[in-house]
Amino acid sequence: MRRELPWRDPWAVALALAAAFGQDGLVWLDGDGSPAGPAAAGGGAEPFGAGLSARSILAVAPLETLCCRGLPGEPGAHDPFAALERMEAQGGDWLGWLGYEAGAWVEAGDHWQRPAMATLWAGRYDHLLHINLKERQLWLEGCGTERLATIAAVVEALPEGAGAPTAGDPAAIPISTWHWHTDAGGFAAQVEQLQAWIAAGDLFQANLTACCETTLAAETDLLALYGRLRRACPAPFSGLAIANGAAQGEAVLSASPERFLRLSADGQVETRPIKGTRPRRADPEADAREAAELITSPKDRAENVMIVDLLRNDLGRVCVAGSISVPQLVGLESYRQVHHLTSVVEGRLRPGLGVVDLLRACWPGGSISGAPKVRACRRLNALEPVPRGPYCGSLFHLAPGGAFDGNILIRSLLINGRQLRVHAGCGIVADSDPAGEAEEMGWKIQPLLEALT
Repeated sequence: MRRELPWRDPWAVALALAAAFGQDGLVWLDGDGSPAGPAAAGGGAEPFGAGLSARSILAVAPLETLCCRGLPGEPGAHDPFAALERMEAQGGDWLGWLGYEAGAWVEAGDHWQRPAMATLWAGRYDHLLHINLKERQLWLEGCGTERLATIAAVVEALPEGAGAPTAGDPAAIPISTWHWHTDAGGFAAQVEQLQAWIAAGDLFQANLTACCETTLAAETDLLALYGRLRRACPAPFSGLAIANGAAQGEAVLSASPERFLRLSADGQVETRPIKGTRPRRADPEADAREAAELITSPKDRAENVMIVDLLRNDLGRVCVAGSISVPQLVGLESYRQVHHLTSVVEGRLRPGLGVVDLLRACWPGGSISGAPKVRACRRLNALEPVPRGPYCGSLFHLAPGGAFDGNILIRSLLINGRQLRVHAGCGIVADSDPAGEAEEMGWKIQPLLEALT
């Protein structure tokens, strides 16, 4: 059932629904920004997958939630992919996250650290609120129940023009309170170690990450915290998932520009790997120079093509022979904070296979692991001091009939209790400059810190 609603600002709608139903189980696949002009230009709101999709999705009050924790062999651990199979068979709209260490259930071994957060968390919803910012349309889809009418009434009661984005803003987090697990010097040293392994023929490329963390004030408003992030760092695959907001349990706040996998109901598959990044500049000429340097960089182009080949191989395990194509190879895409090189790889899933087969074949994402993938994961585990958790995983929507869309959780904030962690990463190859990679890691994470501080 579809019910049309009067247009209201999505931020006002999110605040009203959170007030009415609580933040526990709130998921917002938001996408607040599309490929844009110079960094000095204003950043208008765009829907989830802006430029690629026409909709944002907002969901509250799940009918049920599902959570998997632990690694294979541990007491009480549950296979997240088996859980996804049950979710797909049960039907309904499932929204949530799948963590990086879910890879332990695909490639067993000692190269996975036990994450503190859930490896899989998802809620099942009987109503989704759809938002089309380009057309200024708002509608509910779901069963014709009393709850649909209740959600509609909350939205319809909002006055036009409601929703100042600073409403309920949490206090800024002092920069002095952040603790770095790996500083710039340590990161550069890790780059040198990876290059030594690359020179020895151990691997070709690896996506090295670093993180810092701080402690939140008691009862921080997570929706308001996401409001700070989405205004400062708009991105086409941003989103929010709050597993337990009232008790400040676990939550993911993402400003990701990267699609991991989309599977349509008819079996068409798309992935959009990002490799190659430069900062935006306020001066148009300087900004254009950054973009030109990126698009002509042999190192960045080679790194992107390497991951495209890896993803073609991953998709080849589950797609129809001859169906895999690369409609965009090393294309420039520019967002408010950064320029990126993005490629597009497509294929058609073989008959009889579903989304879980696709996820198993491609997990973890090639752009955030390396090549060869398993060897890269082993080497990264040896260097990175803490598990990634949902970071480098995916925030996703699994729809009835097996359709799926999920991002790569880069440029994201992880909240576990009162601990807030921010990660960033860089692709490392033979000709990487260690100091330059450490600098890149810094300006990737800086906009996230500035949004909070």
